Amino acid sequence: MDVRSGTLCPHYFRILMLRSFHLVFPFVLVATAPCYAQHGLRDTIITVVPITLSYAYQLPQGDMATRFGPNSNLGLSAGVKFKNNYYLGVEGSFIFGNRINDNSMLNQLITDNGVIVDQNGEPATVLLYERGYTLMLTAGKVMPIVGPNPNSGLLLKIGGGYLRHKIRIETQNNVVPALEDEYLKGYDRLTAGPAAMVFIGYQHFGNNRFINFLIGFELNTAFTHNLRPYNFDTGKTDDDQRVDGLNGLRFGWTLPLHKAADDRIYYR
Repeated sequence: MDVRSGTLCPHYFRILMLRSFHLVFPFVLVATAPCYAQHGLRDTIITVVPITLSYAYQLPQGDMATRFGPNSNLGLSAGVKFKNNYYLGVEGSFIFGNRINDNSMLNQLITDNGVIVDQNGEPATVLLYERGYTLMLTAGKVMPIVGPNPNSGLLLKIGGGYLRHKIRIETQNNVVPALEDEYLKGYDRLTAGPAAMVFIGYQHFGNNRFINFLIGFELNTAFTHNLRPYNFDTGKTDDDQRVDGLNGLRFGWTLPLHKAADDRIYYR
């Protein structure tokens, strides 16, 4: 190189160009080569196996409102959301509450002093609770009109199955002969029958798998009857057809199981 003239000799120029080409070529290859990567939850509709633990606060309707007040409901569901966003699943729930509107079944056990006595003639503590459960087969569809990806959106779901409930009678530390063992069945009003469910709400599947939930309104209707052959307090069989309802707001946390996206890049 001639410093005074400020020009590069031809030999050095060729060496510089060759080295520059070796440095730039890999980046050009990366930028122009076609790549093949599986899109993630953010980009496409995929098959998801959602497992949801949920809670609902419910208000009884129909004949059930005569017997019980508001109740809590813990639910567990599992299913499959297919690539077309249709959903099939199974779910169950546990119904519990402490508001009993009709406790007349114990009237004949109450003394003139207004108490129920135990086997020793002492006032007994008798507590009444609502207990029950549901089992459902469900089908639905996710409509991706809102949400962070096409797997989230408005969830419409229907179900059919079984509803069962009763009055749980506890005598705590007292022994009340009329309310022990098999005698309890004459007072607990065990009731069951086929049930239907409708749910409308929002299902959210986060792009990073960490924020996944559902929230919506749920309506349950059941056609039930008393399963006990004989009620001790009335002295007769109760075989009337009942229409029981439970309506409420359900919120749940969802664990979505699906194949992880393949983020590797392939070149050809």
